[in-house]
Amino acid sequence: MSPLKTKPSLSALRWVFGYLLAEKAVFFPSLAALFFTAILSLGFPYFLKELVGNPSDSLHQHVDPQIILQRSNLLVMQLSGVLALQAFVAFFRVQGFIRSGESALNRLRRELFAHMVRLPMSFFHEQRAGALSNRVAADLGVMRDTLLNTVPQAVRQSVVLVGGLIFIFVSSWKLSFIMLGSVPVVVVAIAFFGRKVRGYAKAAQDSLAEAGTVIEETVQGIADVKSYTNEPFESARYARSLEEFLGVTKRGAKTRAAFLSFIIFALFGTISFVVWYGAKMLATGQIDWTNFASFILFSIFVGASLGSFPEIISQLQQTAGATDRLRELLDTPPERTDGDATAILGGSITFDHVSFQYPSRPDARVLEDLDFRVEPGQRVALVGPSGAGKSTVFSLILGFNELPDGQVLFDGRPAATLSLEAIRSQIAIVPQEVLLFGGSIRENIGYGKPGASLEEIETAARLANAHEFITALPEGFDTLVGPRGTKLSGGQRQRIAIGRAILADPRILLLDEATSALDAESERLVNEALERLMCGRTSLVIAHRLSTVRHADRILVFNRGQIVESGTHDELIERAGTYRFLVETQLV
Repeated sequence: MSPLKTKPSLSALRWVFGYLLAEKAVFFPSLAALFFTAILSLGFPYFLKELVGNPSDSLHQHVDPQIILQRSNLLVMQLSGVLALQAFVAFFRVQGFIRSGESALNRLRRELFAHMVRLPMSFFHEQRAGALSNRVAADLGVMRDTLLNTVPQAVRQSVVLVGGLIFIFVSSWKLSFIMLGSVPVVVVAIAFFGRKVRGYAKAAQDSLAEAGTVIEETVQGIADVKSYTNEPFESARYARSLEEFLGVTKRGAKTRAAFLSFIIFALFGTISFVVWYGAKMLATGQIDWTNFASFILFSIFVGASLGSFPEIISQLQQTAGATDRLRELLDTPPERTDGDATAILGGSITFDHVSFQYPSRPDARVLEDLDFRVEPGQRVALVGPSGAGKSTVFSLILGFNELPDGQVLFDGRPAATLSLEAIRSQIAIVPQEVLLFGGSIRENIGYGKPGASLEEIETAARLANAHEFITALPEGFDTLVGPRGTKLSGGQRQRIAIGRAILADPRILLLDEATSALDAESERLVNEALERLMCGRTSLVIAHRLSTVRHADRILVFNRGQIVESGTHDELIERAGTYRFLVETQLV
């Protein structure tokens, strides 16, 4: 993802809490239970103070030991009751926080994915799929740890801190002010180190995502890796990514270690000084034993609470870094949603003086003043050398890119006045390299019409010449195709893609060199299926093979982003032009 301006941590954390508040029916009762158990936890030092303080005072006053024992027994029973109540409430509190935290996280996951799939194609062209998915997963992992662990811990320690401070002020205001003198120093240290910790956390997550990308890309291209015996190269590439991640974490570890070491020294040094000063006050009669014992016990709780805050703040800083990228993703503008959503396409397509260059290559024109019209039901072939702009025409028909010059029209209506959903729902594409999803054959064919019945899917498979090979498989339509369809041959994948297109029943059909990589028999079966599919539909075909081009109603010859020739096969063959040259050198 692109660099993002650093947003205030408070804003990032407020964004995180927004998702928790959406689960308020569970979160607020859990929060109340957390406050209650945190207050009850202060009962532990209180009863210890009573046990240590009052009996000792009674001994100095020569009180009957039996009375001391009875009082001690009563205090222990009361303490046990408080601990039992605390444990009982904590059981429901922990469940509530897990439920609200996981629900909030699932809500965020759903929003992220729903938004991500609606982002424009230009966004995905600039991203490495592995880096994007790994980074999002890493950021969500940090948020999960924060929602389930850090937030409850922060609330609990805050209550303990405030309650403990109240008790120590009651015990001795003079000692309390001496101890709190260290707080400004700690706050300054948190502000200084926290910013650095946040920066290292973001860099570490980026490095780890990059390492994950190497794994994903290697697994996806494992056939090429093995074919070129590049296992050592990929291992070295992954090792370099891990070394970069390790280097960042080591530098971050130094900062966090220095931060924690300073806090430990400041806190425990302050507590030691306060205890020494309190002992001096006790010796001079400025404080009695009970208040001194109370001060020490509650100071230990306050110190432990303060000692946990550096780690809590460090985790919150990491969360702030993670939310920066997630918020950036959610703030990325999606594809347009305006336009007529009820439009029914008749099948006419017009390119009106269209010029285009990709945003990542603004100086390289892909299409130059392209001007042509396809009539409803017409079969038009697009031919020309690689890089001539044929596939770009398909992407513009599908609305994958915005046009800087000219416009695409459907039935005389500018594409910008129609919703993208209306356009795409009436178009089907059969690409050269078919990507099947890692489910069953039934699911992959049914992708053309979600919710289609098995009967509809089987009918589409028959029309696509796929039914025979599917039923010959042991599990038939429930056969798993494997990652990216690797368990099927190229011809089988093509026929499944054609079945998917038939099921979608499009008005406009786009075929991108659908038979270029097939053997003769597979090509024959696929061509038969394509003939059925193209019947009665507007069809645009990118092809190099003469068998596909010969019967087109019209052939558009592309070269350097322009249409240099147009006509039927016979008309173009009679000319000594680009098409005839392509036929003689490439198509036969």
